[in-house]
Amino acid sequence: MAASNALPDTRRQLKVGDRSYEIFSLEALRDSGFGDPAKLPCSLKILLENLLRHVEQGFADAEDVAKLLAWTESRQSDHEISFMPARVLMQDFTGVPAVVDLAAMRDAVNLRGGDPEKVNPLNPVDLVIDHSVMVDRFATESAYEDNVEIEMDRNRERYEFLRWGQEAFNNFRVVPPGTGICHQVNLEYLAKCVWSAEVNGQMRAYPDTLVGTDSHTTMINGLAVLGWGVGGIEAEAAMLGQPITMRIPEVVGVRMEGRLKEGVTATDLVLTVAEMLRKHGVVGKFVEFYGDGMAELSLADRATIANMSPEYGATCCFFSADEETLRYMQLSGRDEETLALTEAYSKAQGLWREKGVEAVYSSDVILGLGTVEPSLAGPGRPQDRVALTGMAEATRKQYGNHSKTAVAMDHGKWVMEDGHVVIAAITSCTNTSNPSVMMAAGLLARNALAKGLKVKPWVKTSLAPGSKVVTHYLEKAGLQDPLDELGFNLVGYGCTTCIGNSGPLPDDIEHAIDEGKLTVCSVLSGNRNFEGRIHAKVRANWLASPPLVVAFALAGTTEIDLSKDPLGKNADGQPVYLHDIWPTTENIKEAVSNVSRDMFVSDYADVFNGNQAWNDMPVAKGATYKWNDDSTYIQNPPFFADELAPVPGDIEGARILAVLGDTVTTDHISPAGAFGQSSPAGEYLMAKGVKPGDFNSYGSRRGNHEVMMRGTFANVRIRNEMLDNVEGGFTRLMPDGEQTSIYDAAMTYAKSSTPLVVLAGKEYGTGSSRDWAAKGTRLLGVRAVVAESFERIHRSNLAGMGVLPLQFPEGVTRKTLKIDGSETITLSGLAQISTGMTVTMTVSYTDGKSETVDLLCRLDTAEEVKYYESGGIMPFVVNKLMAS
Repeated sequence: MAASNALPDTRRQLKVGDRSYEIFSLEALRDSGFGDPAKLPCSLKILLENLLRHVEQGFADAEDVAKLLAWTESRQSDHEISFMPARVLMQDFTGVPAVVDLAAMRDAVNLRGGDPEKVNPLNPVDLVIDHSVMVDRFATESAYEDNVEIEMDRNRERYEFLRWGQEAFNNFRVVPPGTGICHQVNLEYLAKCVWSAEVNGQMRAYPDTLVGTDSHTTMINGLAVLGWGVGGIEAEAAMLGQPITMRIPEVVGVRMEGRLKEGVTATDLVLTVAEMLRKHGVVGKFVEFYGDGMAELSLADRATIANMSPEYGATCCFFSADEETLRYMQLSGRDEETLALTEAYSKAQGLWREKGVEAVYSSDVILGLGTVEPSLAGPGRPQDRVALTGMAEATRKQYGNHSKTAVAMDHGKWVMEDGHVVIAAITSCTNTSNPSVMMAAGLLARNALAKGLKVKPWVKTSLAPGSKVVTHYLEKAGLQDPLDELGFNLVGYGCTTCIGNSGPLPDDIEHAIDEGKLTVCSVLSGNRNFEGRIHAKVRANWLASPPLVVAFALAGTTEIDLSKDPLGKNADGQPVYLHDIWPTTENIKEAVSNVSRDMFVSDYADVFNGNQAWNDMPVAKGATYKWNDDSTYIQNPPFFADELAPVPGDIEGARILAVLGDTVTTDHISPAGAFGQSSPAGEYLMAKGVKPGDFNSYGSRRGNHEVMMRGTFANVRIRNEMLDNVEGGFTRLMPDGEQTSIYDAAMTYAKSSTPLVVLAGKEYGTGSSRDWAAKGTRLLGVRAVVAESFERIHRSNLAGMGVLPLQFPEGVTRKTLKIDGSETITLSGLAQISTGMTVTMTVSYTDGKSETVDLLCRLDTAEEVKYYESGGIMPFVVNKLMAS
């Protein structure tokens, strides 16, 4: 604990080469007697430095520093601190609505007589357009060019809006379409590990930190950069100089021991980690890896593990800097000055991984790398790992009586069955950033061709790397050609199938699925496989390593044990097994040796220069945006309208919009993929003259609140317990009980000014940092969500939109209260809001009886209370700007 209340001056000089940097020294705290940070986990040391550096701005004080230093005594804390990231990272699905929000804020400031240019990023912002490309064309040489052309035409209005944002805002850069996935571009190019900037005429060095509007921002933790995903509304606040507030987190230490066995991939490892840490319980916590096993992991392996932090609920998943960090930075094209500063700063601040030097943690987990086995995860959650040997049995559990149906296409006839793989996609930065698994996929493809194997004709194949470097090294290793021959042609540099942009299946395949009521599968090297996410027709989705994606495309089914069943037969009619074509570790290492520094340097030389279609777009000028009322992509959102103004006091006589179960994801609440004509969103667009073929996706329409309101709770697989055996976005309109869409019900309730609530089970809001899951909830008129537990980001997003997150006490659920949706709800005790307060819920039943229960208010920080009372972060920030 600190020796005194006076915070010492910790500014020191760090000499690196012939340059001197000002740093806020952690060692200076110990030398001054204030407290010793030596045993703090590295991730908390970064938070500590952040506090020291922002005392001068009033975002921290001596008590904050003392409480963080004292963490090593109890290894947990309820103390609230602020965090100011060095920069913000965005992708276009979340970036477009964020820029829409900023434009709306400028309008709000302008209407109140202020300077609209006060709404301007103070911290650097990079937006990478990676979520919009779809797999429309596949298994052809022209697939990449065709899909980029379709993408540019389909999204022209959105992209023109982003070009306006480029011109209108400072500190705002856009990486154009067809370049890469934001997290891989961040890992390979944007991140610096240690940041530097001129402050008051002197160069200052400090850790590279960030928040991102995508939950997989955590990927950069593999490069010893602290960052995590937040909702777009939180990111907007961070851009505008508002700190992220948080309680000092618990930190779970994972000791890695041993080494991976032959034939085991980094994907197998991360699926094992996801299962293990979800069981351990790390929601809202930091995770930090250490131990001798770290030396066995490449930096790409570390990034693969860090990428999937959201899948086990951790805020972040940190790997300290070491020689491997520098090796990767050098390989990926960082300059020598950046490398020297990274090493010197990390060692000076105690952020360098030293053998035998260990921190203390809130809890510890041991992971023996040698215990990891080839695995997949699914069919609907990333943490549900299944050993490769158990896939046949796991697949059979997905359906009752085995179904099959005949299919006739241009190139033949065959029979499709339950368990067949209809999508095999090498996709997602999780794995395409890792040369080992990508080379393994190429080697397996080459070996399969040598044995005479082919992909089954009902499988839609695709390859969508996260950067052009992947194409560069696959071509140099001679492995792109065999992938092409099997149908894994390049379809684009973007998220594609992982985000649900898998594109349409061939009509005959979709017809066969419908006719036979088949339970078909996808196998993808992604990080998410939630219900309804990958494709509306595909009910079982399995995450796997890139080489296993190729293997299951060859097999054509997941109802197979690839450890003993043959993939197919060779030209002589002899069975070919997976072990016959699986590359050895030495084969993979030899292929990976083709990856070189010059690839990164050349491929990132023009990262901010788009193609001709991008550069030829007209660019609007002006500090405020000229909204087009006829646009179906970009509309001025009503977040500053009178009807969304905060309503203080109790919530009385609320109706229940939906009663939901456990693990309701943000994909359930606000889907990102395609939608049909009969959906409320489809009906809206058709009324505007948009043809179904031009609907695009929910994700691409996030700049239009009219579409997104109609898409809230509209996932085709969501189940509202107010209805019996009904899938999709429906509810019962009370008091009559008529079945209708959730959107139509919400609009009917709005006419009578009836407040709404949603009730749910455990882990509500699991998944993506999708702010529209909270925005749409608020726009439907939902005032509060009552759940057994919340996932971190979505709970924060609800607070940031002025929706009250409330938690049932242990042992009380929607089921114990026998709620069927016909009840009315009153929430009282809201006259004076505070963190962690008790809110009384009164449930009034139709028979005249009532029951009360005390709920926990999950506004976890004082800042969240301010946001809620202001009606959300956006009105709060505008009010603050006007006051200044």
